[in-house]
Amino acid sequence: MGDLETEKPLKKIAEAFKELEATINSQTQEVEVAPFSHACSLVSPLFGCLGIAFKFAEMDYVAKVHDLAEASKSIGTLRSVLDNDIERNSVRKAGSHSRNLLRVKRGLDMVRVLFEQIILT
Repeated sequence: MGDLETEKPLKKIAEAFKELEATINSQTQEVEVAPFSHACSLVSPLFGCLGIAFKFAEMDYVAKVHDLAEASKSIGTLRSVLDNDIERNSVRKAGSHSRNLLRVKRGLDMVRVLFEQIILT
């Protein structure tokens, strides 16, 4: 019998994003980069379930999430990620944290839409 924690990845994903939701609904509304990147990292294995056609998307997503995790060592919140890149005029530059954040969001959206379609069919 395997470890129960590794057997229920969807439950772990749901719990991590519910914690983020609670932060957003709180009075501070400031989402910290570390918990956000951790929650996003839990989604990575879902790309593997989508087959070889999504391998590039998976590698790109994992790299962007890793960048955000590294950024969390010096940047506290997602708002600060954006503010820092706006100050540096690097929002649109490849490799900027804010651009990587956008790519992660798009990856999450893609997985969400795919799984919604699976549920509908």
